[in-house]
Amino acid sequence: MKSRRDLVREYHETKPAMGVLRIRHRNSGRALYVGGVNLPALENRLRFQLDLGTHGNARLQADWKTEGEAAFVFEVVSLLARREGVDDYRDEIEALESLCLEQDEPWEPRGYHPSNR
Repeated sequence: MKSRRDLVREYHETKPAMGVLRIRHRNSGRALYVGGVNLPALENRLRFQLDLGTHGNARLQADWKTEGEAAFVFEVVSLLARREGVDDYRDEIEALESLCLEQDEPWEPRGYHPSNR
């Protein structure tokens, strides 16, 4: 059995999952894609903003307020693997998010992203 000290060390050395998260409205299928280097923390932050009513996407915020959290699902749609010697993944996450947007095209009114047209 591992000691408490070993378990704490392992916890601190474990890197969180990174990639792209999707918030999807269960009934309509509308979605918002958001990328980040710490997906569990990103999901927590998004839920907190939506619960407080401070999320920047007005349509998503309105649907959350009207229908509640149960009407939405948070999904990891793409993971990015960490590589030895690389500390900054922002460009890769941005590219991965763009790829997800190209594939799904979640533009208003079908999705929560402002129309790119």
